[in-house]
Amino acid sequence: MAQGQENFRDSIGTINEEGKRAWVFPKKPSGKFYTYRKYVSYVLLIFLLAAPFVKINGNQFLMFNVLERRFNIFGFPFWPQDFHLFVISMIIGVIFIALFTVAFGRIFCGWMCPQTIFMEMVFRRIEYWIDGDRGAQIKLDRQPWNAEKIKKRTLKGLIFFIISFLIANVFLAYLIGSDKLMSYIIDGPFKHWSTLISLLIFTAVFYFVFAWFREQVCIIACPYGRMQGVLLDNKSIVVAYDHKRGEAEKGRKKWRKNEDREALGHGDCIDCFQCVNVCPTGIDIRNGTQLECVNCTACIDECDTIMEKVNLPKGLIRYASEDEITKKEKFKFSPRLKGYTAVLFILIGVLAGMLFLRNDLEANILRLPGQLYEHKEGDIISNVYTYKLMNKTTEAVPDVNFRLLSHEGIVKVVRTKNFVVPAQDLAEGTLFIEIDNAAVKSDKEKVKVGVYSGDKLIETTLCAFMAPRSYK
Repeated sequence: MAQGQENFRDSIGTINEEGKRAWVFPKKPSGKFYTYRKYVSYVLLIFLLAAPFVKINGNQFLMFNVLERRFNIFGFPFWPQDFHLFVISMIIGVIFIALFTVAFGRIFCGWMCPQTIFMEMVFRRIEYWIDGDRGAQIKLDRQPWNAEKIKKRTLKGLIFFIISFLIANVFLAYLIGSDKLMSYIIDGPFKHWSTLISLLIFTAVFYFVFAWFREQVCIIACPYGRMQGVLLDNKSIVVAYDHKRGEAEKGRKKWRKNEDREALGHGDCIDCFQCVNVCPTGIDIRNGTQLECVNCTACIDECDTIMEKVNLPKGLIRYASEDEITKKEKFKFSPRLKGYTAVLFILIGVLAGMLFLRNDLEANILRLPGQLYEHKEGDIISNVYTYKLMNKTTEAVPDVNFRLLSHEGIVKVVRTKNFVVPAQDLAEGTLFIEIDNAAVKSDKEKVKVGVYSGDKLIETTLCAFMAPRSYK
């Protein structure tokens, strides 16, 4: 491509030559892929809106309570003690997305990203309903502030705000939990000012994103778009323009009836610009894969419609790799993909093993700092400890008591012998471990303590036990 034709790379699609915001008024998409995307969006919208209100074994299906450091992923509760599991889950997610990006480009952005789903399938469709299609939107934008424009802008702004407020409520349910959110609503918002202010801030952010910032989230703010420059290669299947077929020897040319384009050396692209007009990020896909392209397939549908009208084969813009267009090579499971897949399966195996070995009640018993041991009557050695029991389930654990498993000895809990660990809560206190000096083989050794609910062993843990040094 000549240097003069590379000007589009000097700026992003939403900035004009003067450096100002270039508003995008995309044509309303239609076609096979758009219909499929609508079906997918309905499923994902239900999932995104319902996930914080669905419970499995009493646990919220998805919750990311950063302030209280509690996370639920697919109904599995994760506490700060499970941070390593949470990190592995996030790494698996990143590898999974990287694998699919290498294979299929930004398919996640176009089909599954919440930003795209809400922007293109909710807010944009409301905009088409109020303002009309591309031509009507451009006309409305250019016309002075008369009664029609004020009425449409006010109606659109009001509906956008209401939807942003609903999304903010759902977003808050992900953060603080749906039970707490519902209790705040029942109590009345003015009894929880901090939550109300947070809710209004989230509403303002969502309104700003979907009413003004829009496609620039994908172009400027989202780091995933930058990643594709590293991950994509000539074998990646992306939404691509078949430049070999579209340009031929003498390039694209406007359509003229009864003209033999093949004989004249022109390609199948009739330069109608409909693929540009329908693009929600305002790019020309014929310039090749670009940062702004979210693989939404709107240009595929539009180009297929035009090709059908001029009686040319469909698929001038389609899902294809650069190697398929230039070398006619079909998709292959490349060594790079095999490597990502192997890493992904290994990490999933590690996570599954850790989840399988994970206990519902986690015990930590630590020696009290600064304390050595006490030599008691009858040659008994006593060590003092603090204990913390974390109950990760939604049911209380009753009649909890400790027993020494590795040595003959006793465990004395301060104040009470048996106690209850509340559901999804912490129980902590102080205990003594007493062992006959004759049973201790060194001045510092590990002892194994069992945590029981009644007579049922539910957890074991190790802790250090100190005794007098022997010079025998």
